[in-house]
Amino acid sequence: MTVTVEALDELVTALRTVLADDQILTSKTDRYNRARVPAPFPVHRWSERLPDLAVLPTSTEQVAGVVRIANELRVPVVPRDGGTGLTDGAVPLRGGIVVDVKRMNQVKELDLENRTVTVGTGISMLKLNEQLAKHDLFYPDDPASYPCSLVGGRIGTSGWSLIGSRYGHSRDLVLSFDHVLPTGEVMHVGDGIGHKISKSSSGYQLKHLFMGHQGTLGIATEATLKLFPKPEAELSPFWAFDNYDDAYRCVGALARAGVATFAGAVLFDEWKVAYLRRDDEAYIPQPNDVRALVCAVMYGYEDEVRPAGKRLFRIAKDHGARYLGDEISEGDWAARHDRYATPLHGRTKAGQVVPMSWHCEDAAVNYTNLPSVSRAWHEIVADLRRRTDVFDDWGMFTYTSGSTGVDYLTEIDVGIWEQQLDDRAWEMWVKAKRDIAAVALAHNGSISACHGSCREGEVDLVPQELGRGFDVMLDLKRTLDPNNIMNPGKYLLDRAYETGPHA
Repeated sequence: MTVTVEALDELVTALRTVLADDQILTSKTDRYNRARVPAPFPVHRWSERLPDLAVLPTSTEQVAGVVRIANELRVPVVPRDGGTGLTDGAVPLRGGIVVDVKRMNQVKELDLENRTVTVGTGISMLKLNEQLAKHDLFYPDDPASYPCSLVGGRIGTSGWSLIGSRYGHSRDLVLSFDHVLPTGEVMHVGDGIGHKISKSSSGYQLKHLFMGHQGTLGIATEATLKLFPKPEAELSPFWAFDNYDDAYRCVGALARAGVATFAGAVLFDEWKVAYLRRDDEAYIPQPNDVRALVCAVMYGYEDEVRPAGKRLFRIAKDHGARYLGDEISEGDWAARHDRYATPLHGRTKAGQVVPMSWHCEDAAVNYTNLPSVSRAWHEIVADLRRRTDVFDDWGMFTYTSGSTGVDYLTEIDVGIWEQQLDDRAWEMWVKAKRDIAAVALAHNGSISACHGSCREGEVDLVPQELGRGFDVMLDLKRTLDPNNIMNPGKYLLDRAYETGPHA
């Protein structure tokens, strides 16, 4: 708790002017349940990351009221949507109020003519698509956490989609949204000021400023999204390879082929295949001689997906691929969301099975640099593993980011035995994360293509990556959040208040 009992009483009294009693949660259980995210953090320091209370607003007006009160009383505010983020955006580092938007989950308007839907940001992609399916439409934002991540979280992180090569990622699919600023003011951001406009040349493109800020610039409350026809056909062939190099060349050729229905490709390296075979309960059994895997995914109408698939099959065969068959292919692709919720365990160096949590470090890397980055990242994790049993290398995924294959989201997955984390092991992990980020920058990549980069370790290199742009971030933060109430402690933005007239 970071506010005194007296101050907490004053805060609750003020919040009762905009919320009902059952929308204000102060119990220990409610606060603990909204304090952490799936990515491991030092459990022995969990109590340092508790909010003072949580609130459950049901409207933009209520969110604005909560933020306005917090700004007046100088209390930190942390937005929380699905809580599935992997870079601690929803973790309260300074206590304060967690604003849980899950009750803001209604479909406000479905516009069948303009192919848009307007929703509360507390709705998940799964629940939204269940409603859209009645109209043969779908919203193609497809993270690994698809069943439980919410639209608001996708905006706050500028999320990445598994089928983004065909449909785009969150930043492309969100047309506009209502946004509560750190002062409690409400603004609508989109291209221009339109609610359903996809392209405007009027003024600055503020929509992108308010996407991916990890809750440091306010809270999105209602969003208008692009819709697409629900695909009539899906083709997701999995191909096996004897070695990584052939698989790497194949995935590049698939992405460069220019097939219109191509929605994405995934490359599993040898470490990943070994881990899946060893410990992943969602894994579909495959032959023992498989050393690397490639999956390509196509969506569209039946009469366009099947012919396009033939082209990709020819490309894969030319690169030495072996098709694993319809049953394995369809099963593995269908299991892509399950892995997010699968109970996880890893192995010590002696082979003992122990409970582990999943952590992944991601980066945006050009295709030509993928092999070099892969080698460097595995060596960093191997060094950790040589020194302690707390960490286990769970291999790497590489996903196309765009339809041309210019760059890829590449992530290394690390199992962490959280019960064994202490200050020493945590410091080793933080340094490793910093080293992993440094490798991405040394290869002219970005620290993160998907999850953000505001955790200990990688966040230290954000000023290096952005250069003068980081100073602009500080200027914007200080201007829009003069009292530093929105998610303080993230992205090194406290530096905005260390110098200048506001210090």
